[in-house]
Amino acid sequence: MAGSAKKSAVRKAEATEVPRILADEAIAKDARALSEQLKAMRERLYPPASMKSLRGFSSGEAAKLIGVSDGYLRQLSLAGEGPQPETGAGGRRFYSLADINALRVHLAEQAAAKGNFAKAKAYLPRRDAENGEHLQVISVTNFKGGSGKTTSAVHLAQYLALSGHRVLAIDLDPQASLSALFGYQPELDLTGNDTLYGAIRYDSEQRPLTDIIRGSYFPGLDLVPGNIELQEFEHVTPQALTRRQSGEDVGPLFFARIQAALQTVEANYDIVVIDCPPQLGYLTLAALCASTSVIVTVHPQMLDVASMNQFLFMTSDLLSVVREAGGTLNFDFLRYLVTRFEPNDGPQAQIVGFMRSLFGDRVLTSPMLKSTAVSDAGLTKQTLYEVGRENFTRTTYDRAVEAMNAVNEEIAGLIHAAWNR
Repeated sequence: MAGSAKKSAVRKAEATEVPRILADEAIAKDARALSEQLKAMRERLYPPASMKSLRGFSSGEAAKLIGVSDGYLRQLSLAGEGPQPETGAGGRRFYSLADINALRVHLAEQAAAKGNFAKAKAYLPRRDAENGEHLQVISVTNFKGGSGKTTSAVHLAQYLALSGHRVLAIDLDPQASLSALFGYQPELDLTGNDTLYGAIRYDSEQRPLTDIIRGSYFPGLDLVPGNIELQEFEHVTPQALTRRQSGEDVGPLFFARIQAALQTVEANYDIVVIDCPPQLGYLTLAALCASTSVIVTVHPQMLDVASMNQFLFMTSDLLSVVREAGGTLNFDFLRYLVTRFEPNDGPQAQIVGFMRSLFGDRVLTSPMLKSTAVSDAGLTKQTLYEVGRENFTRTTYDRAVEAMNAVNEEIAGLIHAAWNR
């Protein structure tokens, strides 16, 4: 009886045993399902070409971006000078960003013709390479996820483009969140060799960076998109180092490859903004070695600050090895940016105070506030600079934009100081 009962229990257990999941099949199935839904969502949001476009700017917004009064902008329009705005309901005037940039050029030429070169530079703040204003390469980095790295990078790149600079944004994160904000779905829109990896790889399939750069719907802002193939650089670099030790010519060492690629396009841009991956690997080290400046994002929580401490130790150790190998590491500025900050949160305020006491002016004066406006805009893969004020409670939107502008204006000031302006 005992044996019979035992066999019966075994059969019952076998009958009720939950089937095990085949990990690769389950994950692949979920990935395909999610990809199809993201594709359908994009087609609903951005028909008919499934690509993003930038909204028009009111005459008041355009005047503020250019640095003139709305009345003066109206006078230019009535005189037929520069591009003419579109007229909406009630006679409201709207300018595209391309129109705004054309007006900048027009006003700068007028000011230069009168000998007022400072005013011309204010209208059109592009760098002057002939006077030694070097390409500014800014890496936005931290190896802890959720620190606001991509949000900071994309808003900085767009702010600089809105200010009249020529900007190149590089998505160096295999997760490609920055690319998604620019309207790309990496598994659908990118094939092989479409990321920065194509320009820094070690084999004969390497491509010129000019062939990889894509224009965006944001005039003055180009993009090097990212996807999972970037991870290949982490895998093949150790092999290339081994081959180099054996006497094979594999070109520049890993830490010099991004810098070498950027040198081929530097004449076309004023500023490069790199969204680094959330890890301290070969890609991040190469980005830091190519950088003239670095922004480290920090969420003001003790665990995040402790994580940043390890990040700084590891970065310092690895960069010292790079320097010994011949890498050049000279930053115009290194700043810590407090992100997702809640001013009424006492512990967060204490941590920010603690950081300021330690690092002084290396902590940016303006923090990036936590805001529902930023997260709500992200639901449609947009940023604060893309969405209109009419889509939000005005006080919420104005508060968020004011805080974001304060951060980016401070960084722009550091860039211009590096150019000795």
